[in-house]
Amino acid sequence: MKAIFGLGNPGQSYDQTKHNMGFMTIDKLAEYYQVSLTKNEFSAIDVRFKYQGETIYLVKPLTFMNNSGYAVKLLMGYYQILPAEILIIQDDLDLPIGKVRLRQKGSAGGHNGIKSIIAATGTNEFKRVKIGIGHPARKQVVNWVLTPFTKEEQPLALAGIDQAAAAIENWVENNNFEQTMNQFN
Repeated sequence: MKAIFGLGNPGQSYDQTKHNMGFMTIDKLAEYYQVSLTKNEFSAIDVRFKYQGETIYLVKPLTFMNNSGYAVKLLMGYYQILPAEILIIQDDLDLPIGKVRLRQKGSAGGHNGIKSIIAATGTNEFKRVKIGIGHPARKQVVNWVLTPFTKEEQPLALAGIDQAAAAIENWVENNNFEQTMNQFN
């Protein structure tokens, strides 16, 4: 089983903001696997499907970024998903726009969505795909993450989403996250 959670904020006003890189990557994966996230349960929208005999979940928590852990914990509990079976897609301020970094585990690194998941699940032992959104020069972080990419930044952001989706597809295919990390980091 693999449960892939893309972090973001629900609602049209947040659709293309930097903080929604996880949601945008989930949309890209849904397109690739030709599925639709239509099930609204446990404070999330999701889809469950079989791929090569394995159950795959694509999930967008609807709890807003700072409370993502609530939805993650509910789905993990109901479907008996282990921390080792989850992957979180998140934006990352410390990476250049579109740069992708995969990690097996680790601290929240200041990311409120990850802090919430660690607090709710009691562990930091879950896989992550981080997509860079760059750091604001003089702007406050809150304003930065809740704004869309500029026309100049957009191609880099879209390339990052494509690379993150390709890495996740690779992991689903080969079932070896370390190998995927070596290939995509």
